[in-house]
Amino acid sequence: MTGSAPAARPGQQTGGTRGAEPPGCILAIETSCDDTCAAVVTVDGELLSNRIASQGLLHARYGGVVPEVASRRHLEVIDAVTADALEAAGITLADVDTVAVTRGPGLIGALLVGVSSAKALAAARGLPLVPVDHLHGHVVSATLGPDPIEPPYLCLVASGGHTFLGRVEDPAHYTVLGETLDDAAGEAFDKGARLLGLGYPGGPALDRLARTGDAQAFRFPRSAGAERRRADLAASFQRAIVDALVVRVRQAIAREQVERLAIGGGVAANSELRQAMGDLCDELGVRLWVPPPELCTDNAAMIAAAARFTPALPYPEYLNLDATARLA
Repeated sequence: MTGSAPAARPGQQTGGTRGAEPPGCILAIETSCDDTCAAVVTVDGELLSNRIASQGLLHARYGGVVPEVASRRHLEVIDAVTADALEAAGITLADVDTVAVTRGPGLIGALLVGVSSAKALAAARGLPLVPVDHLHGHVVSATLGPDPIEPPYLCLVASGGHTFLGRVEDPAHYTVLGETLDDAAGEAFDKGARLLGLGYPGGPALDRLARTGDAQAFRFPRSAGAERRRADLAASFQRAIVDALVVRVRQAIAREQVERLAIGGGVAANSELRQAMGDLCDELGVRLWVPPPELCTDNAAMIAAAARFTPALPYPEYLNLDATARLA
């Protein structure tokens, strides 16, 4: 049985219900890479706003994210993005009960911008601050909305920097069952797109091209290529990555004996992966939670989701909090 992930409430990108004063609001900030994100989520998982300022075009000329450029851009727009998220949710900072922020993993300069901003916002009103593991956010993003996933469940997180399968017994924690030992799925997609001359960001471009190609045209791994067969090459390359993920998920479902699966991370927006996971879950009688694309890529709503299950630091304890590129 294939279910859809909790969809964002109507107007999620354009604004929440104005004039309301929902109790227990979490203001979350996410700046782990090149997207400047802010969101407002209630403690019971209702998504009031989710703002994302993408730097994709800014980095396209370099063929990938330049850390220093990303950090400077975060500094330029973070105040405006945060203010926009509050306005879209129909609240002010006075209505916020908790501030949450990605502490890591990610680009250290980018993370520092978000952590510093969150600390300042929280300290201004003496609010508690929740430091969040970015990957924990992906794992629990399916707990948002009117149809939240309930543990126990498996979660496939596939992003540009990380690909792993986790088991969730309690949304406050997750256990990694297995992970890639070389490239994460998203990194592999970006590298393949670069070789095909598709530019940056490569994953979505490769996905679009692959829809017009023959996924059986090439057997990977091996090198091959010709301009006239780019679509076939893209489709075959994409199929190889998706098939590898499907095999691991199938094995994990059989071993762990669970009836619920969530997917998250930027690669969860890939059309073939979503279809393949849906087909697998239909075959096995497992229910699948598929986040909308804006909750797959880096976003602050998932950080707020994780903050609901993460201990908060009281003021002024968090004033010494620092970002970290890698979490233990």
